[in-house]
Amino acid sequence: MTSLRSRKAMTAIAGFTVAAFALSGCASGDSADSGTSTDTGSSDSGSSSEPVELSFLVDNSDQTVGTAEALASAFTAQNPNITIDVETRPGGAEGDNIVKTRLATGEMTDIFWYNSGSLLQALNPNDTLVDLSGEDFMDNVNEAFIAGVTSGDGVFGVPAQTAMGGGILYNKDIYAELGLEVPVTWDEFMDNNAAIKAAGYDPVIQTYGDTWTSQLLVLADYHNVEQANPGWAADYTANEANYSDTASARQGFDRLQEIHEAGYMNSDAATALFNDGLAKLALGEGAHYPMLTFAVSTINDIEGGDVEKIGFFAQPGDSADSNGLTVWLSAAIYMPQTTEGAEREAALQFMDFVASAEGCAAITEGVGQQGPYFINSCTEVDESLSSPIRDMFPYFETPGATTPALEFLSPVKGPALEQITVATGTGQYTAEEAAALYDEDVKKQAQQLGLEGW
Repeated sequence: MTSLRSRKAMTAIAGFTVAAFALSGCASGDSADSGTSTDTGSSDSGSSSEPVELSFLVDNSDQTVGTAEALASAFTAQNPNITIDVETRPGGAEGDNIVKTRLATGEMTDIFWYNSGSLLQALNPNDTLVDLSGEDFMDNVNEAFIAGVTSGDGVFGVPAQTAMGGGILYNKDIYAELGLEVPVTWDEFMDNNAAIKAAGYDPVIQTYGDTWTSQLLVLADYHNVEQANPGWAADYTANEANYSDTASARQGFDRLQEIHEAGYMNSDAATALFNDGLAKLALGEGAHYPMLTFAVSTINDIEGGDVEKIGFFAQPGDSADSNGLTVWLSAAIYMPQTTEGAEREAALQFMDFVASAEGCAAITEGVGQQGPYFINSCTEVDESLSSPIRDMFPYFETPGATTPALEFLSPVKGPALEQITVATGTGQYTAEEAAALYDEDVKKQAQQLGLEGW
């Protein structure tokens, strides 16, 4: 138990780095019973007792290597004729180049670990990867994740990790004191904020001293954008829609302006840092902190902090009927088209295992559960998970209540977003001005990427 919790604590720092990196616009439980399914996770099609060795390329982070080795060990225990050799590569741009080069030269390993979402498209998956859309095990993968590993009519990866949510962390003691309920519409959220301010607390904590944190009210609103405009990400990528001319997309900026003008932010919002925001939330100085769920891993390290006094809910939109969560997707496991014969059949067996309750159990036992799995049969909530993480699970259990963040559906994200959201949250720009400025920002980036229509 102690060693597993230690591993979780070590990965929290890595989680912070990844989240801040992703938000800045740069390229880029302890229980083993994670589900209720009783299937073995192994495909019968093409299975053979003949020895097969699979090569598996992963990045060299401790979390990734630990997860890959846990999956490989559990799978080979069930399939002793198949061995999996885990090979590591650097992370970042160097690792990206290795993946792209090996795919281009036909020297990729039998399976490999890589990003889901927009970065996948740079691998030309329709030409380089095996389409898994016809495999039965893909029916067990959450629909939000499917969207992040799809290109054209093909689906190319199985989820290798758990989900991270973007929304609102809240102080449960303040809610209990004031008799507030978790809001499912923006109007309800603002009504709660009014009551919180009247009681003498900061309704919405903002920490613009760490500029990346300013983006959450825009980025975590994407589920609501997609509900109002299905398929908006594709139109946005093709420059057929933008923030200025789409009311639902501009609403993230509207939310920032509205909160600022209502006086609902902490007085030191312009200079407060990420750690200050967590401390204000944990110690009951403020009620809401728009943030990614990775942040809760350090709340118990704050003197007087107790993560069980913190909850989480999705950023509300205009309608309770479409309430849902914007999700940051995990990495995925893919198979290049150069994997053939017995190796391809063995790789499909392994992917079948990964997309099963037993695959989830292997990850939980190996490195710990960090959030909801993207596997439909992995529904049991590990009660040792913190309160905010447990609050994510109902969204995954409700059809249509999860949507990938825009950056997983489109490669278009301007580098100046965090500066624009800071300026909006401090009253320097109106929402209309901010949306127009961001449209210009993304235009430059899309042109650099060589996207059609820009």
